[in-house]
Amino acid sequence: MNTSRNTLRDPRTQSNSTAAEMSPVIAHTPAGASAAPNAPWRDWLALGLLMFPVLLIAVDNTALTFALPAIALSLETTGVQLLWIVDAYPLVLAGLLVAMGSLGDRIGRRRLLIIGSIGFAVVSAATAFSPGPEWLIAGRGALGFFGAMLMPSTLSLIRNIFPDPNRRRLAVAIWAAGFSGGAALGPIFGGWLVEHFWWGAVLLVAVPIMVPLLAFGPAFIPESRDPAPGRVDVPSIVLSLLVMVPVVYGIKEIATQGIDAVPLGIIAFGVAMGMAFIRRQQRLASPLLDVSLFRNRVFSTAITANVLALFSFNGFILFLAQHLQLLEGMSPSAAGVAMIPALVATMASGLVVVPLVRKIRPGFVVAGGLAMSASGYCVVAFGNHSSGPALLLGALIILALGVGTAETISNDLILGSVPAEKSGAAAAISETGYEVGSLLGTAVLGSILTASYQHNLRLPAGLADVTSGTAVHSAAETLAAAMELAGTLPAPLADAVRAAAKTAFDSGVHITAAIALVLMAAAAVLAAVVLRKVPTAE
Repeated sequence: MNTSRNTLRDPRTQSNSTAAEMSPVIAHTPAGASAAPNAPWRDWLALGLLMFPVLLIAVDNTALTFALPAIALSLETTGVQLLWIVDAYPLVLAGLLVAMGSLGDRIGRRRLLIIGSIGFAVVSAATAFSPGPEWLIAGRGALGFFGAMLMPSTLSLIRNIFPDPNRRRLAVAIWAAGFSGGAALGPIFGGWLVEHFWWGAVLLVAVPIMVPLLAFGPAFIPESRDPAPGRVDVPSIVLSLLVMVPVVYGIKEIATQGIDAVPLGIIAFGVAMGMAFIRRQQRLASPLLDVSLFRNRVFSTAITANVLALFSFNGFILFLAQHLQLLEGMSPSAAGVAMIPALVATMASGLVVVPLVRKIRPGFVVAGGLAMSASGYCVVAFGNHSSGPALLLGALIILALGVGTAETISNDLILGSVPAEKSGAAAAISETGYEVGSLLGTAVLGSILTASYQHNLRLPAGLADVTSGTAVHSAAETLAAAMELAGTLPAPLADAVRAAAKTAFDSGVHITAAIALVLMAAAAVLAAVVLRKVPTAE
């Protein structure tokens, strides 16, 4: 964890600061980082201001889901348009994270954060009053553009505001807790806004949330940048888009439509562009992304831990949401409320684990978090799901405790294992890992769950005599369609369909959980072995 001490000197110990360096801006000299001796209260105030865009992004990601039915009715969208309203944002966001992180290193991370905040607020306000679905889709894409400026900037600024490893670790824990808290508030907040106002209020709320940052950020958040950034390579930006957009789109298609040649081909194209991107970065004197960062075993293993932590969490949420709503009969908002204790556990574990790394090596803490996630999946894989939601919700809390532990320390390892001037690129890679891990969890575990459900479903005989073949076919494809079909049938037959669908779905959950259990256990071993030599904090 102390690896950063070789690359970044605490600005409060600098004895050769000039009068110009006594400003609240972190200015880099040729020898390294140098900054004004900001009082600790200014650092924590700066962190508080950085939490506003973090909360906004987290709330926006989950709140919009509850506005989709109202959007569909108000704007008379087609199914394809509704899909693009959801997908436009993450596609653009994922494609530009690396480019924006590197741009922040070059032009200044605070400057990029302010530009992104202004753009996000203005576009949110304009999109809230969309006259049609095309306007809303374009607005969501623009929000992805400005959103890509926000998250890497916040994390990289934390790296430079808190050069001391112990204080930085707590700041990262607060950052992660804010993101988790926003995700918990999103469904409740979004549902309340749609119910009491209109769907545009979910987007319009970005304006007041950004006001504190825009009003006080320039005065209290110190600027930082790479002292020798080099020029911006436009072809590299284009290549990074051609890598991430096809890969993310292909994964989302597999998650929603199943494995098919088209999304696999799209992913293959993205991988090919990735190889071209890497070769170009290796040739450039000032690359958009310093791929040598991945040669650092601490950095690359911490990124892997982040990806797998989000993989496990989002994969779990995927089948838990279906179980609560379709098998337990909960409304979407009630299911969201039922998951809040687990999200609180994520926040709490991230904060509690900070002092733990003073006594236990960080690598073992990360490994312990991943092992806890594995134990949550173990409860699901070998437990009885028919006794109500308590077992699955309890397993989610165990999983959440593990994710909060692992991602807090792994994020700190990511920031601490790179030079301060590369923190923007490192933060962008970490954020990209979040996106990819979330998508993979949904796509991979979701595909396995769907395939297992379809293979194990045994619908009762005689359905073709009382309903259409299309309805029977749809019921054989998804649990939702089976439950919808059961609602149209007479009681004995309806009960038989529900029982068959529940049995098939539960068998799929057992298989999916067992696979995830093995992956999480392997990740825990990897973290323990590779990160075992990272020293404890002082």
